[in-house]
Amino acid sequence: MQENRKIKISYVLFELNKALAFEWIADNIDKEKFEVSFISIHVAEHSYFELFCKQRNIEFHRVVYDTKKNLLSAILHTYKLLKRIKPDIVHTHIFEGSLIGLTAAFLAGIKNRIQTRHHSSFHHIHAPGGVKFDKYCNRISTTIIAPSENVKEILLSKEQVPESKISLIHHGFDLSHFMNISDDRLTVVKNKYNPKDRHPVIGVVSRYTALKGIPYILNAFELLLKEYPTAYLILANAKGEDKASIQASLSSIPVDAYKEIEFEQDNGALFKLFDIFVHVPISKDSEAFGQTYIEALSVGVPCIFTLSGVANEFIADRRNALVVDYKNAGQINESMKYLLINKEFSTMLTENGRNDVEKYFSLPLMIAKLEQLYSRQG
Repeated sequence: MQENRKIKISYVLFELNKALAFEWIADNIDKEKFEVSFISIHVAEHSYFELFCKQRNIEFHRVVYDTKKNLLSAILHTYKLLKRIKPDIVHTHIFEGSLIGLTAAFLAGIKNRIQTRHHSSFHHIHAPGGVKFDKYCNRISTTIIAPSENVKEILLSKEQVPESKISLIHHGFDLSHFMNISDDRLTVVKNKYNPKDRHPVIGVVSRYTALKGIPYILNAFELLLKEYPTAYLILANAKGEDKASIQASLSSIPVDAYKEIEFEQDNGALFKLFDIFVHVPISKDSEAFGQTYIEALSVGVPCIFTLSGVANEFIADRRNALVVDYKNAGQINESMKYLLINKEFSTMLTENGRNDVEKYFSLPLMIAKLEQLYSRQG
C-alpha cells in the first residue's frame, strides 16, 4: 500500500433499515486512515441508514433482493459495484449479506474478504441445508469475525474453520445512547406505548422466533397478572417466522395488558420504559451474540436472563442479572416478583451490569480492534 493512502472498506449489509452499529462505525473510525462505503441489500429506498450516509456524504448503494430468485442478480449487481469502488477490503454482515457479498468480492478479485458471523448454530439445528452455505462462506472468507466465544466454538468444532482464520471481536456500543436518556425521549415513547401509565412494565425485545423463548415469558406474565393486575407487557421487535403462534398464545392475556411494537427507532428510551427486562433464549447457542443483553444493562434495567450467546461470557446470577433455567416459566415469574419486591437488590444488579458493559463492550474498544484488523489486511 502506498504511504498515506487511505484503506478503502466496503461494508455489505442485508435488510438493515436503521443501522446504529454502522452509524457508530462510520462516525468513529479513523478517517485519516480509512474510507468507508456501504452496499445495502434488500432494503427500501430512503431507509434511515441511507439518509444517514447521504447527510455525511458517505458512498451508499442499494441492491434489490426480494426472494432467492434474485440471488444471482444481486451477486452480479454487487460485483459491478465492487469493481467500480475498488475497495481494499470487503466486510460482510448477516447470512445473506455474506453469501452475496463474499461471492461478489471473490469474483471481483478482492483479496481481503471479511465476514462477521451473526448467527450461531441455527442452521445446524433448524435448517441443515444452510450449513453447506455457511461452510462455503467460511471457505471464501479470508477472515471471520466471531462476536462471541460461542460463535467461535461453533466455527471451530462444527464447521472445522482454522483458528488462524478467526478473530474474536465483541460488538461495541455507544453507551451514551443508552445511559443518557432525557425525560423528553422517555415521555415520547411512554405516550406511544404506555399512555395509561400501567406498572410494572415487563419488557421484551426479541423477534418472534421459537429460539427466543417468548412463550415462557407469556406464561410467566399471566401468573404475574394474578398478583399485579396492572402489570403491562411490552413486546418489541414483534415480527418473525413464528408470529402467528406467538400471537395465538397472546390471546389468553387481556388486550389492555400488553403492547406489540414492530419497530421503535429510539430503542434506548424504550428500554428505559421497562421496570424489568426479560430475555430468555432456549439454549446456550440460540444467540450468536445477543445485543439486547448489552442494551438493557446499559440503560440500567433489572434483568432476567437465560445464558445464551455472549451472556455465557459475563453474566453471573445475582451479580448483574437474575439467571433462570431454559424454558422455565415458573422461574421467570418468581424472578419478576423478586425484583419487584427487592428494590435495593435490583439497584445493585443494574449498577454492576452497567460497569460490566462499559468494561467489555464499549464502542472505542471495538473500533480499535477493527482498525487493527483492517490495517493488517489493507
